[in-house]
Amino acid sequence: MARLLEYQGKHLLKMYGVKIPNGFVASTFEEASEISRKVKYPAMVKAQIHITGRFKAGGIKIASSSLEVEEAARSLLESRIMGFKINKILIEEKLNVKHEFYLGIIINDSYRVRAQTLIFSIEGGIDIEEVASRSPERIRSIIINPLNGFDINNVKKELSTLQLSSNIVNMICDTAYKLFKLSKDYDVTIAEINPLILTSNDELIAADCRITIDDNSIHRHPEIKAPRDIGREFTEIERRIWNLEEKDPRGTGYFIQLTQDTKGCVGFHGLGGGGAMLAADALLERGIKIANYADTSGDPPASKVYRVIKTILSQPGIIGYVLMGAGLASQEQWHHGHAIVKALNEMLKDKPGFPVVILLAGNKEAETHEIIRRGLKDLPIRLEIYGRDYIYETDFIADRVKELVDAYLKEVK
Repeated sequence: MARLLEYQGKHLLKMYGVKIPNGFVASTFEEASEISRKVKYPAMVKAQIHITGRFKAGGIKIASSSLEVEEAARSLLESRIMGFKINKILIEEKLNVKHEFYLGIIINDSYRVRAQTLIFSIEGGIDIEEVASRSPERIRSIIINPLNGFDINNVKKELSTLQLSSNIVNMICDTAYKLFKLSKDYDVTIAEINPLILTSNDELIAADCRITIDDNSIHRHPEIKAPRDIGREFTEIERRIWNLEEKDPRGTGYFIQLTQDTKGCVGFHGLGGGGAMLAADALLERGIKIANYADTSGDPPASKVYRVIKTILSQPGIIGYVLMGAGLASQEQWHHGHAIVKALNEMLKDKPGFPVVILLAGNKEAETHEIIRRGLKDLPIRLEIYGRDYIYETDFIADRVKELVDAYLKEVK
């Protein structure tokens, strides 16, 4: 799923007529310094990262002057909070709070519902789960019938039971409809405004938001540039593979870096989920660091697999390549065989002794192994290939990787 950063979500809210605080985004200290001269004080300086609890973690600071904005920007930009690097900050006016609400529209995929559900709480600013556990009477949950659409009269009726004035109920219903429209238009699975602030001027303003878009619908929203929820912005090579996915829908071509410091790590390539995860765990248990997770299941063409493998091997300082997977569905593995041969010959010709361990099982397994052996026979690497007899021998394969990596490191030191 594609979880938008706060400033991205607020941009969508503003497009649909939901009021947001006046603010500006900065990605450098110089930009923050310029913004500090035009923002209204007191101001909020907010790290743009995909975590909750930013205030407690030091990711949100209150500034009462231009100097304090600059100090906050200097301390936040390029720093890390809970492991996430801060590349952008949002500088916006601090609201005069009269009351805090929670408003959300989610996809309820329970087999009894399977519809959008509006959730409203008269207590906002904290996790809705906490309110539901402690004071469920403060919450109203309203199923939106997909055939009838947003029934504003029904929403008003439900919210009126919370002892709110008719004027406030009307404002909340108006905001809720706008959030519903946004959710429907953008294939949103979760849209939360928390808190939804009632200001001292009796305005409803979205002080913070969380919007997550179904990445299966991303082709309908080309303006959304980070379609997978990985807790940060894409690295350059991650974006390269996503661009490939956008252009070529055949099979899976997934790639995510687990660390940006890839020196001393192995490149990991899986086929499918569960078995690949077990294999990765076995490597980690032996002290082998993994640079990335990649997946090329679903019968992709050789050209797509080749680009994923080449991307894996392009990571600086990696000390091995491991492919572990079994195509149990209808997937002829010779596509992987040809891709492996082309990518490794291009990327490893100047890396003698480089460890390559391949566990590849499935349709055309024997033919695929022969393609790999013959295609790589002149490449001076440490190559081991395993098939269906080793599908459940993840510990053995991990031991082999460990031994080959250790031998390689002794040579290159």
